[in-house]
Amino acid sequence: MTETEQLDAWRGDVGDAYTTRNVANDAALSSRTRMWARILDPLVGDEPKSILEIGANLGLNMRALKQLTNARRIAAEPNLSARERLIGDRVLPKEAVFDATAGDLPFADGEFDMTFTCGVLIHIAPRDLAQACKEIHRVSSKYIMCCEYYSDKEEEMSYRGHVGLLFKRDFGDFWMTCHPDLTLLDYGFFWKRATGLDNLTWWLFRKG
Repeated sequence: MTETEQLDAWRGDVGDAYTTRNVANDAALSSRTRMWARILDPLVGDEPKSILEIGANLGLNMRALKQLTNARRIAAEPNLSARERLIGDRVLPKEAVFDATAGDLPFADGEFDMTFTCGVLIHIAPRDLAQACKEIHRVSSKYIMCCEYYSDKEEEMSYRGHVGLLFKRDFGDFWMTCHPDLTLLDYGFFWKRATGLDNLTWWLFRKG
């Protein structure tokens, strides 16, 4: 599957179905808020004042962050139905929601204190991952966080019967190999049985 075919899938039926499946109920929001409280804990005293999420979907992360921080929140999301949910549910104002992809972000260098992905890098083909991380790195002035499915080797998985849409690896190692200026601040694992989230591994980095 080419990059264009991947984007077509996420902009189209695959992305629409993902938005429909996800729910922003109290349980989901509670789990996500606890997740973010843990991730942000190392930043107490130097909290980000602006945060960009790449691949925000219907905004569970943005909703959780709203409860934890007064930072300016911006979303980059290629799927129209997801952007409409973000705006329609008043998660973010229209001017804070951008039709954009990880590999081509319409923002200035260092525009945000923190940039992050959550369940997004896994859906970028390996040949396109370095460019996506380069852009995410470029628009961050201070912090980068990623929260993804982990594997100690690069492997492709079937995604709801589709090929070319789900890839696992050690994303923390990928980030630090591609961008040696990053310092690891913290990392961890959210166990599905205990958290209500998927089994997610996360890394928090500081630039420079």
